[in-house]
Amino acid sequence: MADRDNHLKSPDFFDAPNHPELTFKSTSVQSTGENTAKIVGDLTIRGITHSVTLDGEFLGQNANPWTKAATVGFTASTKINREDWGLTWNQALEAGGWLVGKDINITLDVEAVQVAETATA
Repeated sequence: MADRDNHLKSPDFFDAPNHPELTFKSTSVQSTGENTAKIVGDLTIRGITHSVTLDGEFLGQNANPWTKAATVGFTASTKINREDWGLTWNQALEAGGWLVGKDINITLDVEAVQVAETATA
């Protein structure tokens, strides 16, 4: 696993030393149902930015059992072609085909906890 993780951090894939962050910045949210939405935004990988659309779902709100703070849950997913972000490394397999597929499924499971706003100085 360490060899795989190091390879993913290398210039063959994410080039983590030069691009330590992947970012997503939403540009719009469109309701598609009572608890669902299309979340459009800019996904940046390796310094390359493309617009993507995530299918999102609001999972509910409850009080955190320990802090009693309002806590909400969301999930969102999309599929991208990794080559659109310059992730083109691959290796042919002896039996035919390729080691790494082009399609990448991205799934976000988010829990957000309400915190008191602090005044700025």
